[in-house]
Amino acid sequence: MTNYKELGLVNTREMFKRAVAGGYAIPAFNFNTLEQMQAIIQAAVETKSPVIMQVSKGARNYANGTILRYMAQGAVEYAKELGCEHPEIVLHLDHGDTFELCKDCIDNGFSSVMIDGSSLPYEDNIALTKKVVDYAHQHDVTVEAELGVLAGVEDEVVAEESHYTKPEEVIDFSTRSGCDSLAISIGTSHGAYKFKPEQCTRDPKTGKLVPPPLAFDVLHEIEKKLPGFPIVLHGSSSVPQDEVDTINKFGGNLPDAVGIPEEQLREASKSAVCKINIDSDSRLAMTAAIRKHFAEHPDHFDPRQYLKPARENMKKMYIHKIVDVLGSDGKLAQC
Repeated sequence: MTNYKELGLVNTREMFKRAVAGGYAIPAFNFNTLEQMQAIIQAAVETKSPVIMQVSKGARNYANGTILRYMAQGAVEYAKELGCEHPEIVLHLDHGDTFELCKDCIDNGFSSVMIDGSSLPYEDNIALTKKVVDYAHQHDVTVEAELGVLAGVEDEVVAEESHYTKPEEVIDFSTRSGCDSLAISIGTSHGAYKFKPEQCTRDPKTGKLVPPPLAFDVLHEIEKKLPGFPIVLHGSSSVPQDEVDTINKFGGNLPDAVGIPEEQLREASKSAVCKINIDSDSRLAMTAAIRKHFAEHPDHFDPRQYLKPARENMKKMYIHKIVDVLGSDGKLAQC
């Protein structure tokens, strides 16, 4: 067994406590590749931000769980090499769907896991979450649970319709399950197509889709029920239209891709929402840079030639999220 502390990682407990008290959110960026990891760490170090590096079940299948674990250990050393003596980096399992998967991640150096039993009946969700919590807490690993269902597609996570979290359930759920943080559903959604056109209005000047607002009334009710308890938002990519336009300009086909407006995420970050998940924006930034590079340099075939601008574009996006949206810059306990 490998404990996360041996890798130089931290769990989410203290960083979430500071984030809730300070009115900002910790960025949770999914990664699958070396370039994503490098961009995440470069951005976190330059902004002096804590950061959560998320690995989905699909990422483990794609890149191999052992490799990703050592990449996380390398990320800690890389951050120190870049001048951050005391980085705060969490290695987190995103959307774990079984006890066995969560246990395997805990045994292999993850410092935080999510058990997603949101598709199960309420009592079964509690029972599964508690089973994971009981094991994780033996190793000082923190656990995120989910109550409510997000629509959209992310790797193996698929749901046609969203179901808002019921505020009247959150006290019972968090108390009986023992979870350390709670992912809720208030209108965010997975993927680059977070809303159907019929759910949106169109800007008469640009023709772009304008998504419906998040259900802040539900969030505020949950905050009243669980004062100071760490809340998580999944499916919170903004799907930047400049990246979508670049992809479409250079041969892509992403009609009506739409995300969560950043001003709503800024508002959420100032509440008990202390972790905001961002995945699709990274994919879009990477793809836009690669498509543009191929169009402008059709003679290039060395992966370093097109992955370098992709890495730079992702780093730019990560810094923007940290500084302009989540407000986690300068929030390391020690630099």
